[in-house]
Amino acid sequence: MSDFAFLSDNGFLKAGAPGRATRFAVAGVAWDGATTNRPGARLGPRAIRQASHMLCDGLHPLFEVAPQPQLADVGDLLLPNTSLQALRAALEPMAVRLIQRHHMAWLGGDHSITLSLLRAYRQHLGRPLAVIHFDAHCDTWRDHFGEPSGHGTWVWEAMQEGLVIDACFTQLGIRSAGHRQAREYVQHRGGRVFTARQLRGLASPAQLAPVTEAIRNRLAAHGNPPVYLSLDIDALDPAYAPGTGTPEPGGLSSNQVLTLLEELADLPFVGMDCVEVAPPFDHAELTSQAAAHFVWTYLCGRIARAVPQA
Repeated sequence: MSDFAFLSDNGFLKAGAPGRATRFAVAGVAWDGATTNRPGARLGPRAIRQASHMLCDGLHPLFEVAPQPQLADVGDLLLPNTSLQALRAALEPMAVRLIQRHHMAWLGGDHSITLSLLRAYRQHLGRPLAVIHFDAHCDTWRDHFGEPSGHGTWVWEAMQEGLVIDACFTQLGIRSAGHRQAREYVQHRGGRVFTARQLRGLASPAQLAPVTEAIRNRLAAHGNPPVYLSLDIDALDPAYAPGTGTPEPGGLSSNQVLTLLEELADLPFVGMDCVEVAPPFDHAELTSQAAAHFVWTYLCGRIARAVPQA
């Protein structure tokens, strides 16, 4: 058994046993103690794994690879579930140890977990990260309905702590109601925001090329730093992902997100999370299916990038 605690009753994509030597791994962070609307994201990791079973017997249709031979599932980490401070104190050292062994895909859980994960990557890499952030919400609030931290404050906290390169922080799909100061905070810090309105009607690689090129150019201008992907499932329109705690109409389609993940697969990613899947509010597993495909696509893209081309 590895030296971190886990629950290993579920396997992602029928992956190998926890702790085996693999390049890639998934881990569940089953926490939703910082939600502000509908709880249920603590059940997200199990639902994503269940939905992933349909992806276990074939190759990705674009990348022509499958992640299973290089992938392990360390299960859901054993973490406190009533205190955000206690959660972070436990999660951050666990995350560092996992990052030292694997390229990680984290299954949330609410979006407050991303702050701890960025702290772990900052500690491991010794430098701040670029971030690509899919979300309906800007998550730049300075408090969480009177509390100092939560799932809507992590971007502001990460910038304040120097965990990220502000100019290499890109948000995609933002559209929720909020004060202008919060919505434009990332841009004021030098980052880039592509709102859901700006992305309407753009789905093909050619249509999204101005977006992907803008991301590439910004990263290149800063020496192509390591990139972290944080994908809040509520970036999708509720028609594609009803099972989430704070749904916002007018969001991205599954096609748009998949195209962006595929077109950006060659960036120097160091890890990702997929958060805010809340199965109690899902319908026909639409949300968990989308999440599983996004994580699978990300992993296949990483593996394809490392495979020599014929």
